[in-house]
This record gives sequence, C-alpha cells and structure tokens, in this order.
Amino acid sequence: MTHLWVRAESRENEDRVGLTPEGAAALLAQGMQVSVEESRSRVIPIDGYRDQGCTIVPEFSWPDAPSDAIVFGLKELPDDATPLRHRHIMFGHAFKGQFSGQRLLKRFKAGGGTLYDLEYLVDDAGRRVAAFGYWAGYAGAAVSLLAWAAQQHRQKCAAVEAYRDKTALLEELKAQLDATGAPRPTSIVIGALGRVGTGAADLCEAMNVPTTRWDMAETAHGGPFPEILNHDLFLNCIFARPGTPVFVPKTALTVDRKLSVIGDVACDPDSDYNPVPIYDAATSWSEPVVRVHENPPLDVMAIDNLPSLLPLESSIDYALQLLPTLQSLDNLEKGVWARAEAEFQTHVGGV
Repeated sequence: MTHLWVRAESRENEDRVGLTPEGAAALLAQGMQVSVEESRSRVIPIDGYRDQGCTIVPEFSWPDAPSDAIVFGLKELPDDATPLRHRHIMFGHAFKGQFSGQRLLKRFKAGGGTLYDLEYLVDDAGRRVAAFGYWAGYAGAAVSLLAWAAQQHRQKCAAVEAYRDKTALLEELKAQLDATGAPRPTSIVIGALGRVGTGAADLCEAMNVPTTRWDMAETAHGGPFPEILNHDLFLNCIFARPGTPVFVPKTALTVDRKLSVIGDVACDPDSDYNPVPIYDAATSWSEPVVRVHENPPLDVMAIDNLPSLLPLESSIDYALQLLPTLQSLDNLEKGVWARAEAEFQTHVGGV
C-alpha cells in the first residue's frame, strides 16, 4: 500500500500545502494511506484532513516515518547534514547548479533516499504537470509595485505578510499606488506567455499599469536589451537555465535609466545562469527588496516563496493540478515519477 506522508512546512511564512482534504479523500478512496502532520501555520486547518479519514501525526515527525512512506512537502527541509533515507516530493532547487542544492543531494546520497522534485514532474511532452507559477507572478508583480510606491515617498518597501485573499491584496495595492499621487508606472514582463508571466501581467492590468509583454521571440537575439531600462519596472518571469540571456547586467546600475524596480519572480540568484546578476541572495518577507544602487535608486524584489502571500488560492489551484499525478504514486516505475527519478539519479551521481 502506498503511504503518502504530508509534512508540515518548516520555513517561516510558508502556509501553503500541496494536498487539500478533498484530494486526500480521493487518494484514500483508491486505497492509499495518507498521514498528515499537524501544522501551526498551514492555511487549511487539520480538521479538514481528519474529517476525511487521514491519519494525523505530530508536526515535524517525518524523520521517524516508516521507511516506505513517501514524504510530501513544498519548500526546503532544515538545512543540516542529516542523511535523507525517505523518498521525498518537494521543490529541491538542486538541479541547476544551486550551491545549497549540492548539500541537499549529498544528504540524499548519504541516506539512500530519492528526490522527486516538483519542478521536474513533467508529462510526455516535457510540460510540468503542476505549477505555482501564476500566483508567483501575480504576487511578485504586486510586491514590486509596492516597492515602486515606496520609492515615490523616498522609502524602501516595508515588510509584507500573507493576504486573506486576492481581493484584500488588490485593495491594499490600489490604495498604496493612489497615495503616491503619481501616474501609474510602466512595466515590462519577460516570459509573458508562460504561467508566471501571465500572472504578473494580469496583476499589472488589474492595477492599470501599462505593460509591455515579451517572450521568446523578443529575447531570442540574446541581448543587450536597452528597452528594459526604459520601463519603471522589469518583471523577470523566466527561470534560469543554460542559454538564458542576461537581461540586466551590472553595467545597467550606472547608466541612464528609467528602471527603478526589478521583480525577479523566477529568483535564481545562486544559479550560474542568473539572468539578473546584479544581486546575489533572495530577499524576504521582512525585507522584500535589496537596494543595489542608491542614486537613482534600483531595488530588486526576489522573494522565493511568493505564492504563499496568497496561500489559500495558490494551494487550492496547485493541489488540483497535482492530484492526478499523486493518484499515480502506485506506479513509480513509469511516466511522471520515473522521469523525475531519472533526473534525480543524473544529478545525485555527480556529488
């Protein structure tokens, strides 16, 4: 019997979950065992899982889960040297040269476990079966606009926190933009045809922000891209990978530019392929931007768990996308799961 163990998230400000109570009920109905850890932060209350018949287990008890359990979470595990013996489903951020990812792979190698990276769960055509991208783009554009509004008052963006829902976010953002007394800024979205870029562009449209939408056709020549500097905001919605061009080089800091806020929604600062190499670490909810140049100001927003700003909408959406794939966990040797394991084996062998 397949045993799925839904762990609590250990990361601060991470309220999302990848399985709803209704999804858990579907897994139970097909004969799986589902254990769900208690959580002090999860946006969906534990009672919903209990009512569906899930086994409720203590928060952060996954290290002691049965060896055959498949541990399912979203964000990273505590970054220690403990060997990992279980099969884990999560965003590992370990296959694109990230330094922290190398440490994670060494832990799997030491413990004999397996990582099924959520970013690499793909169908036969190589498309991801589930993604938080839309809500990452939506929330990332919102925080970037908050940063621009703060600049109009000669301030840096204040701390952010999760919103009750999308309506609450839009109401607050509109009030902040209106309070500047300035015309709406201009933005450029790169990756506008993808899920992330669509979310970013939709948020800009909701705020009446004039937006230039670029995708592969506009960036195929490889740069440079002086048009980016002629917008107030640049929203990067393309994930780093080999061949990704540099959109904003270090030389952009000191040239004439209109650009004052970069929303690096893709957020791969420690990748060798970072297309925005003017900063080197993710930002946080408490400090949403890093100022990389003072006069004129240029702020970079690079929060790496943006969808959790809208945890309810993003959890429900993602869980619905992922459920059919979780329902195939009884057959790990084929399809999506086999491809994900092959990707893991390719990378773990090199550490």
